[in-house]
Amino acid sequence: MERARIGIIGLGTIAQTIHIPILTKLPDAEVVAVCDLDKAKAESVARKFSIRRFYSNFEEMLKREEDLTGIDVCTSTNAHQAAAIAALEAKKDVLVEKPLGRTQNEAISIVNAAKKNGRRLMVGMNNRFRPDSMILKNFVQGNELGKIYYAKAGWLKKLHVANPWLTRKEKSGGGVVLDLGIVMFDLTFWMMGYPEVKEVIAANYSHNTKGVEDSSVVFIRMKNGSTISIESSWSFESDQDFFYCDIFGTEGSGSLNPFRILKRMHGSLVNLAPVTHETSQALYRKSYENELKHWVGSLRGLHPVISTGEEAVHRMKIVDAIYKSAKTGKSARMQK
Repeated sequence: MERARIGIIGLGTIAQTIHIPILTKLPDAEVVAVCDLDKAKAESVARKFSIRRFYSNFEEMLKREEDLTGIDVCTSTNAHQAAAIAALEAKKDVLVEKPLGRTQNEAISIVNAAKKNGRRLMVGMNNRFRPDSMILKNFVQGNELGKIYYAKAGWLKKLHVANPWLTRKEKSGGGVVLDLGIVMFDLTFWMMGYPEVKEVIAANYSHNTKGVEDSSVVFIRMKNGSTISIESSWSFESDQDFFYCDIFGTEGSGSLNPFRILKRMHGSLVNLAPVTHETSQALYRKSYENELKHWVGSLRGLHPVISTGEEAVHRMKIVDAIYKSAKTGKSARMQK
């Protein structure tokens, strides 16, 4: 089977530190071309990673590189819609880094383009691909923890100075909710099997930013009675970054960071999680390695994609509800 031939659009931090180093080492993939508005950057990155061709216009790249299998979109969020739709119209399968768009409507337009052209669309939600996440998901799917009724998750992380566009709403679409929050409620919804949302209650704060929120606290109530709470922040005063996801069921519970799967057996609470000595940095790296291997496998027709565009539209619907609730100070009921 031929290797997947990949083009990458957008050569910022995530592309240069994660996507390109991983993709260029996969035996069943070849990065054929890269593209960035900054032509000097495109040339420099191509030379650094021994990539044959570089462009400063993605439409030109799509026109000239007709034999590309897939396009990896790593631009700032405001450029996702144009780049992804152009690639889909060129009959390429596409991976878009999260979030899919700045709004639900942008996300819908990309999904519609994928359907119209019969292409696979995947959205980068790498935390689903952490080894500990996948093990915990298997326990939940196997009903080992009973009925899941509550999940709480959070990501507290200082704002990275290398990505100043994250605080510019016209580029990012929002603040920490679209940077960290969306990752955490995607992870919890996936863990819980996508329960239908009834209402969202949110409070957003802008202590160190203007125009976008730098901290957010969200409570989500499902129609089946289960609940989720999510906190995300660039500005919580903490001496270290912190990531967590805790799942609670009627017969046990599970957590990431630290990794535990607790179940009552013969009257005692037993930790069923495999022993692991991997650091958080190693798990972060492995999540992207697994995600990109999965995408390449989908490009080669080996399996359908995980983390679809349709799922991303659902997450953006929740994002819209979060902003509505935070703005009005009231619960946002989910409409069909």
